[in-house]
Amino acid sequence: MSRKPAENSAPRLPLGGAPVRPTFKRERAALKRGIWPVAGCDEAGRGPLAGPVVAAAVILDPKRIPRGLDDSKKLNPERREVLYARICDVAEVGIAVASRARIDRDNIRQASLWALARAVKALPTPPCLVFVDGCDRIEAGCDCEAVISGDALVLSIAAASIVAKVARDRLMAQVGAAHPGYGFERHMGYSVPEHADALTRLGPTVHHRRSFAPVALAYGDLPLAAPEVAELPFETGSAAPVEAEAEPRSPLPRSRAV
Repeated sequence: MSRKPAENSAPRLPLGGAPVRPTFKRERAALKRGIWPVAGCDEAGRGPLAGPVVAAAVILDPKRIPRGLDDSKKLNPERREVLYARICDVAEVGIAVASRARIDRDNIRQASLWALARAVKALPTPPCLVFVDGCDRIEAGCDCEAVISGDALVLSIAAASIVAKVARDRLMAQVGAAHPGYGFERHMGYSVPEHADALTRLGPTVHHRRSFAPVALAYGDLPLAAPEVAELPFETGSAAPVEAEAEPRSPLPRSRAV
């Protein structure tokens, strides 16, 4: 017996068939209803062992949409850089950075949601509707719709994913220059063999997330076989104030970044 799907179920990517490309369909539908501006937002850097989470919000101009926008994960670094410049030239952009200290204090999920909300607030024009990638809505000061796999479905979210990724990669390149030997400029802080080897040889830096298990082990905070290690990135931290920490300089003008 077949069952009718839930009316409010979130859209998902199909399991097979032709590659899915993001469209402007949701934004255009809102515009036809008289709802504008519409922003898309996404973040980069939830998984790495080091560095901040960077979130971006983008309001595309319906008459000047850059060609070739797609989920940032489907684009090579050179193409992302080209599209980043085009987006910043013709769209309204807001960027926010959640520091390593905030991630360790609040947990990675809460820090990401905080950064997404701050990126929306950094937009030059307050939006009337926000599409956010994932399953969590954010405190955007307006209507907000969460779209699972939104960076592959919604054009403004795809644009935000590109901006967030390029901005974070630039920050991690600065971290790599300040801490030679770790390879941050290549792996962007992700847990790859090169990074694991450097963490063992050189120890953690101020940019490493102490609440993440491999870094906690490097500090000697956890026994090697602790069964709860896998849960640490998602546990809620203490309510202590965020410690002062020097973050790399933002790659965007001050007026566009918070």
